[in-house]
Amino acid sequence: MISFKNITLDDKKIIQSFTLKQWRRNCELSFANLFSWSFMYGTQYAVVDDFLLMRFFYGNELVYMMPVGEGNLRHALNEIIVDAKSMQKPFRIEGACKNMCNELEEAMPKTFKYSVNRKYSDYIYLRENLVTLKGKKLQPKRNFINRFIKNNDNYEYKTLSPDLIGECIELEKSWYSKNVTAEEQDALLAERTALTLAINNMEALDLLGGVLFVNGKITAFTYGNPVNYETFDVCIEKADRNVEGAYAMINNLFAKHIPEQYIYINREEDLDIPGLRKAKLSYQPEMILEKHRVQLADSV
Repeated sequence: MISFKNITLDDKKIIQSFTLKQWRRNCELSFANLFSWSFMYGTQYAVVDDFLLMRFFYGNELVYMMPVGEGNLRHALNEIIVDAKSMQKPFRIEGACKNMCNELEEAMPKTFKYSVNRKYSDYIYLRENLVTLKGKKLQPKRNFINRFIKNNDNYEYKTLSPDLIGECIELEKSWYSKNVTAEEQDALLAERTALTLAINNMEALDLLGGVLFVNGKITAFTYGNPVNYETFDVCIEKADRNVEGAYAMINNLFAKHIPEQYIYINREEDLDIPGLRKAKLSYQPEMILEKHRVQLADSV
């Protein structure tokens, strides 16, 4: 029987000892996401035979992440399959990218079936491309930034710090009131809770963030957290839509302040939201990381 425990801030060091050194670029593996969304998913972890095992809950549905570690993957998979059975729940892994699926087939051939939902695919960019915005395809982004600079002489970028948290939360509330729809209300309220948990614990989480001011007032903010030693995840980005170019500006300035060790920037999923998908595609991702649902082949 696996002894799973709830994820807390105190678990950051042990969890990142597994996640930071692995090659996976999935946004859900940043510790900031694991912690700040645990209120909703009841995220738990255990360390078994040099593998980090994690499980969470979509309502009454039990879901596992792909085991993270080195060693006997077949044994680790059997452990969580038995765990699901002990809870009388169907076995299911979410977020398995193609290479993970190959690992699953090598460890336990013909045991699993796979399916992809496009809305959960991560958008992965080269950090250098978001910094330089070179090339014809990114010309519209340079235009947005140039118009922002032309129209806002008195702008300033600051690194997110605890003394700016209150103003960031106020901007999010204003953004929410102007953008929420009935269909997205629950999702955006959940995002607000995750955001508040994250930035109120920014120092413990080692969040890196940026804040854009115009005439002394916060116009945009963003923050993120590493997925691994070469991939940085942008967890949140909010801007005043009435300020033309604010999104493009905070995106570019933050990319410039992300340490150069991070080759890739993960800007997460589009959740099938048309405007969000269009915006993410417009930045010319280096890859769209498909993530699979994995179930036992003999399950219904």
